[in-house]
Amino acid sequence: MKGVDILAIGAHPDDVELGCAGSLSLSISQGKSVGIIDLTQGELGTRGTVESRKEEALSAAAILGVDQRINMEFRDGFFKNDETHQLALITKIRSFRPQLILCNAKHDRHIDHGRANKLVNDACFLSGLEKINTKDSSGKSQKPWRPKLVLEYIQWVDIEPHIVVDISSHLESKLNAVKAYTSQFFDPESKEAETPISSKNFIESVSYRAKNFGRLIGTEAGEGFTSKSLLSTSNLFDLVR
Repeated sequence: MKGVDILAIGAHPDDVELGCAGSLSLSISQGKSVGIIDLTQGELGTRGTVESRKEEALSAAAILGVDQRINMEFRDGFFKNDETHQLALITKIRSFRPQLILCNAKHDRHIDHGRANKLVNDACFLSGLEKINTKDSSGKSQKPWRPKLVLEYIQWVDIEPHIVVDISSHLESKLNAVKAYTSQFFDPESKEAETPISSKNFIESVSYRAKNFGRLIGTEAGEGFTSKSLLSTSNLFDLVR
């Protein structure tokens, strides 16, 4: 794995696309390097298969221009925020060495999302501790690494953001990345069971949520994030749109 500027982490394949694909596409256009980690394979999902979702995840990554995407293969629905899972994730954080991590919402309809949020935040803190020993895939001891900031994207539940990123020029990339998951979202030809995210209303909500965030900041589209850390700036004019 190569080091990246931004590491986006989701409990399931498609979480990252729904929550922050526009921000990733924007960052890549600005010369930033991006990696994605899916914690589970989404094997408990009503629609699709592990194999189809893997293919969809790779297609979505290609649309966004992300060339590093890995899957931790934690148990969908049953992974834990415990030492075993924390150490596994710490190993990846220390390998990617990101400045910024984007992760699941702090609470949401799916129980995995809030659990993933806590796991990621805890792993990021622990990853900076020198006395926690981990090794990379070649068996070499890793140095401690703590990202400078963790931002939590917004998914099913409407959460008031602490910051909104203007993704107006990258909304189409976000929507195309989301639609790469053909097994999961609205398809009038599908014979699989309906789910809360397979409706036409849901896929349309991805667009109108982005446009609503854009409305709130005076742009065409946006993505909202929360942060457990206090956000700061060294230049007041970085806050001026």
